[in-house]
Amino acid sequence: MSKHKRILSPKDEVPFWHTIESNGRKKHKGKFGVDLGERGIFDKRNFLNELTGKEWTFFLNSIWIKAYPPIADRCGFDLRKVHPCPKPPLLMRDIILFFTKRDQWILDPFAGVGGTLLGASLCEPTRNAIGIDLNKTYVSAYKDVCKSEGLVLQRMLHGDSKDMLSFSDIRNHEFDLILTDPPYSDLMNRPKNGHKKKLYGRNDATPFTKLQNDLGNLSYDDYLVRLREILFAAVSKLRNKKYLVVFCRDLQPTKERPYLLHADMIGTICQIPGIVYRGMRIWHDQAADLYPFGYPYAFVMNQMHQYILIFRKELGDK
Repeated sequence: MSKHKRILSPKDEVPFWHTIESNGRKKHKGKFGVDLGERGIFDKRNFLNELTGKEWTFFLNSIWIKAYPPIADRCGFDLRKVHPCPKPPLLMRDIILFFTKRDQWILDPFAGVGGTLLGASLCEPTRNAIGIDLNKTYVSAYKDVCKSEGLVLQRMLHGDSKDMLSFSDIRNHEFDLILTDPPYSDLMNRPKNGHKKKLYGRNDATPFTKLQNDLGNLSYDDYLVRLREILFAAVSKLRNKKYLVVFCRDLQPTKERPYLLHADMIGTICQIPGIVYRGMRIWHDQAADLYPFGYPYAFVMNQMHQYILIFRKELGDK
């Protein structure tokens, strides 16, 4: 069995698939192979990314067990805390490295405080990204992070993602990846009580914005309809055979409904013509804390994982 060891890097952290083989087996390049040393063999027929077969394999594990602690993030976490659940830029970078090549374009219709855009700037070589968000505070926070950390400033737009095609920056581009973390229905609007009340310091709702057109303020069914409409517009600018990657977390079930948002989201997104569901990765965030929700009365699950849903645009036979 191969043993693997992380390569140290002057960067904040290397992608998780960068490893060194230590079993001494001879590499087989074949007709299309290019030997990249410790990284392994790159196949010149790989038009998706710049990874070797060994690096590619690491991404195919359906369970992604990794912590991205803020202390190691070094991407302006204190500035990004204005968002209640910002995605780690290094996590977004690792996803971008699998689904794109250098200089390609990424779109994030729900950019928040710019985790996807920061991830694009952290790639080596960097990628190009455009994001749009309804919350002006989040847009400003992203720009402040780029300035404080000396990162490439990507194109961050302030506006409603349902109107994204009215922005020439989006309308005039074709994209190689859509990577986004939308609101999870009205999850942030739901009262927090018990141990969550202790955690947040209050039991009132904490929405992303108070705007009626914010997806985070819509009912569950209305949310799914609006999400499909927005992603339909985004997918119209996605190149054929390229990928749409969407984060999701289930809501706590009730007596009336199980709220399996990841399943409902897959069904909803697959209604978009040409979009095919290709699978999911389950990210177990090891940096998350456990709390005794429900104790001592009933089972209430700690959701330590999120779903990373992967779709592909497949139009025609080519």
